[in-house]
Amino acid sequence: MESAHYTGTAKALHWVMAALLFGLLALGFYMHDLPLSPEKLQLYSWHKWAGVTAFLLVLFRLLWRITHRPPALPETMPKIMQFAAHAGHLALYGLMFAIPLSGWLMSSAKGFQTVWFGVLPIPDLLDKNKELGDLLQTVHMGLNLLFVAVLLGHIGAALKHHFIDKDDILIRMAPRHAKEK
Repeated sequence: MESAHYTGTAKALHWVMAALLFGLLALGFYMHDLPLSPEKLQLYSWHKWAGVTAFLLVLFRLLWRITHRPPALPETMPKIMQFAAHAGHLALYGLMFAIPLSGWLMSSAKGFQTVWFGVLPIPDLLDKNKELGDLLQTVHMGLNLLFVAVLLGHIGAALKHHFIDKDDILIRMAPRHAKEK
């Protein structure tokens, strides 16, 4: 019988990435309008380090999801809602991939190489180009705003399933569940 819960690894990746992504969003929105200072430059470095980490984790998470099938959605869920759930997850994965990539491209075009944790230089993907860097900054911000919207939909759907539909959609991703073996 197929488990109704995600694997421990899938759960750990989900919650670690949730914390990391909420932190990245908060830091990104906070530092964006700060005046240029050594503090702002340090915050940008931390943001970029965390962004590279999130990028690597989403690659691992995607590989895990491909090789470890998630539990099926409840058969009682209308087909249109199943489609919406799959589309929402596809959008989340796409954005978790596109946002750090757009940040990496933006940093490259703005001439600010990323050095992961101050040790490992990440190669620039583009030559320095101010106009392209400014455009990529707009793209990066737009993708983040779209991510917030999709994330709010994801959280809202999970809460709806738990409190209104009273099914196990939220519980099966909970870090621990008493009925798990």
